Amino acid sequence: MALSGLDIYKLLPKTNCKDCGFSTCLALAMALAQNKVSLDKCPHVTAEAKAALESASQPPVKLVTVGQGVGALQMGNETVMYRHEQKFYHPAGIGFLIEDTEPDAKVSDAITKINAVKFERAGQTMNADLVCIKNSSGDSAKFVNCVKKISSLTAFNLALSASKAEAAVAAVKICKERRPLLICEDSDALDAFINIAKENGLPLAVPCRDVDEAAQFTDKAKKGGVEEIVINITSPLISDRIQSYTFTRRMALKKGMRALGYPMLAFTISGSEDMELAEAVSYVCKYVSLIIVKNHSKEFTLPLLVARQDIYQDPQKPVQVEPKVYEIGRVTDKSPVLVTTNFSITYFTVAGEVESSKVPSYIIACDAEGMSVLTAWAADKFTAERISEALEKTGMVKKVKHKKVIIPGYVSVLSGKLEEVSGWKVAVGPKEASGIPNFLKKA
Repeated sequence: MALSGLDIYKLLPKTNCKDCGFSTCLALAMALAQNKVSLDKCPHVTAEAKAALESASQPPVKLVTVGQGVGALQMGNETVMYRHEQKFYHPAGIGFLIEDTEPDAKVSDAITKINAVKFERAGQTMNADLVCIKNSSGDSAKFVNCVKKISSLTAFNLALSASKAEAAVAAVKICKERRPLLICEDSDALDAFINIAKENGLPLAVPCRDVDEAAQFTDKAKKGGVEEIVINITSPLISDRIQSYTFTRRMALKKGMRALGYPMLAFTISGSEDMELAEAVSYVCKYVSLIIVKNHSKEFTLPLLVARQDIYQDPQKPVQVEPKVYEIGRVTDKSPVLVTTNFSITYFTVAGEVESSKVPSYIIACDAEGMSVLTAWAADKFTAERISEALEKTGMVKKVKHKKVIIPGYVSVLSGKLEEVSGWKVAVGPKEASGIPNFLKKA
């Protein structure tokens, strides 16, 4: 977490010796706070102060990366408790659990379903991130065979969950280059797993019954040479887990407790599908960086991904589409022209209803700075002048012969002024997007 100039000043010698090139230690501290110079400028800073400054400059929740390349899953590096304070940066990873006790045919079927999990919502593509292979059999050979099979069938990031170090070592050899997350299930084997993670440069998830154990085991892993650590709270009660996740996040952010400044992992434990979904969504809301679920179906995954998208959307920046003209269907010079704002949800709602009407149409997404229709109108961002400008910029006069434009029913008050400034005939459409199909069929 960034330090202020005064915070840094307290750690400097305060001699005002000018050996750093600045007139006072305070002047150097202010320059350091603004990242204009490095701490090496001060030849008299103590080793303790240097260590404290370097430690304080690290993010309160360490960044941990699972996988390689563009599709790698990044967790942590968060700086706030509540997204309205700034925003959350790294969306929670969604992983699917596969146990090595499952028959080969069932594993193949599960991977086929997992590979197909991809949705588009509000202009963004949503998909899961990881497959977690669990050594439920306790047999190293079965575990290795399962890891081999899954590695060959999917490009998803991998996690290897085991209680025995022998099984983990054998599995790591299969997929080390994909940089899997190594999950230790048994705290008695933690020392061995720390060595495996260190030797192979892998991130390690440590099992903890509560927050106290989390601080103890992350410290042990760090001292053992593991830099990328994930906290796995294994309490059998969901309420206890959520309380622990919240407390861990607060202690890392508000109190600067480094031993708890790591991303968190959760396996769902609910029996029914509905309860598992509710549990998983709760974890997304309560600071878990990787949720591993048992259900692989699209029907289960879609609402979970939607919840993640909503929670991790920047609340200070509306989701926008590019302000331009969009063609729905095989448009002609007789196709109707609709205008709306470039707020993503508004545009895609309108586009979906136009598409369902089966009437090929043009939709102009007017630049309203990402606001919805009524909000933009109230803020003078969706005006007759702006709509007229959009009609001109998109060259609609060359695309259609009728010079008729349909505006949302909620801003019918703009119709007269729009006809005056644009020269287009204005039709007032329905207030709700659901009325568009019937309106277009009758137009």
